[in-house]
Amino acid sequence: MTAIAAETRRTAVKRVTFPRVLLSESTKFRTLRSSWITLGLSLVLLAGFGAIAAYTYSPGGAGVTDGPPGIAGRPLDAVSLSLMGLSFASLVAGVLGVLMSAGEYSTGMIRSTLAAVPKRLPVLWAKALIAFGAVFAVTAAGAFLAFLIGTVGLDGEAIALTLGDDGVVRSLFGAGLYLGLVAVFGVGLGTLLRSPAGGIASLVGVLLLLPGLSQLLPDSWEDTLTPYLPSNAGGAAYALTQAEGALTPGEGLAVFAGWVAVTLIGAAFRLKRADC
Repeated sequence: MTAIAAETRRTAVKRVTFPRVLLSESTKFRTLRSSWITLGLSLVLLAGFGAIAAYTYSPGGAGVTDGPPGIAGRPLDAVSLSLMGLSFASLVAGVLGVLMSAGEYSTGMIRSTLAAVPKRLPVLWAKALIAFGAVFAVTAAGAFLAFLIGTVGLDGEAIALTLGDDGVVRSLFGAGLYLGLVAVFGVGLGTLLRSPAGGIASLVGVLLLLPGLSQLLPDSWEDTLTPYLPSNAGGAAYALTQAEGALTPGEGLAVFAGWVAVTLIGAAFRLKRADC
């Protein structure tokens, strides 16, 4: 009994702090194969589609009729081409966020996580921070890589740009910020719905289907509401030129961040109030 008591006294009990929760969640993230696969896929999609678009470009079009929100309908330029893969990358980033949160509910691991962090909310904030940081770093690098590769393919073309041209660096960083926020949006949806399938379906509906459905509204409503839809607002953050009626880059980023914040607040409320 004396030996057991002595061993118990020597065991240090550490407080649950946010840095320790952040370290725990980052360890989970780094040790999951799906994390690296999705990050790698987002990088390949950005760089690959951007490079293909630049090397297959032929003069003659006045604008882009298809492409991610924030690009469609705007004058064609080197940044537009380099970000052609952004719609696909946004889905991958959002799926990563959903799996980071809802994945623990599907496996039952969430019980162990919340037992270790009884206050619960630090888990959500840590997941959101890790998702944003990882996706922003990788996709911003992918956007710059796509642009630099595309610069070679567009050499001598009228639409060619360099990093020193006005707005180019801002647009490429804006693409990374948008995709980082999409990942956080996925974390919020996954926590709110607690289902990988439900979270991914909601993500696709909000980012891809909602802008199309808005075209069914009366013209006056569509013109007023469309710029504030999540993907359209976020798209303004990385657009090199501002289309008529669209938000400015700062406004677009703020509006999309507001959508993400509302989702996180809903997720935090359910995480705090509901059972595991």
